[in-house]
Amino acid sequence: MAAKDMTPKQLHFCRCVASGMTQADAYREAYEPSDSTTAASIHTLASRLMGQVEIRSRVDTLIAARERAVTASALSDREKVLSKLRGWMDSAEPTDSTKLRAAELLGKAAGLFTTEVNVTTKERDASEVAAELEQRLAGLSWEGVDVTHGPDAGDDIH
Repeated sequence: MAAKDMTPKQLHFCRCVASGMTQADAYREAYEPSDSTTAASIHTLASRLMGQVEIRSRVDTLIAARERAVTASALSDREKVLSKLRGWMDSAEPTDSTKLRAAELLGKAAGLFTTEVNVTTKERDASEVAAELEQRLAGLSWEGVDVTHGPDAGDDIH
């Protein structure tokens, strides 16, 4: 059933669901059930309606169209802001703080000032840590250091 084959109430139901209403609320809005209709009946009828392939497809299409519009609007707004910042950066006087601020905001928008630090930890047992320490100690130069006598022997290490 194409959109033109759907009833006006079905189309209204689809628009309501796509706009974020619950299925039950969308059913109440589109079909205006009587006051004597129970909530359970409304939930069942809304669920059955939503279970129809044509209805589900129309809702998905409307949601996708709304998401594309939101994305396009955000990109348009971003381009407007960046264009203004570029203009201010280029036209301001060298001593003008507006020029510096515009350049800073432009850099932030371009992600130039982001610092990302990723820390990964690896679970290791004591023997792995000891082996790594021994390997690092073996790589150090111990020339001129007497390691046979330590602080416990009363000698100072120089």
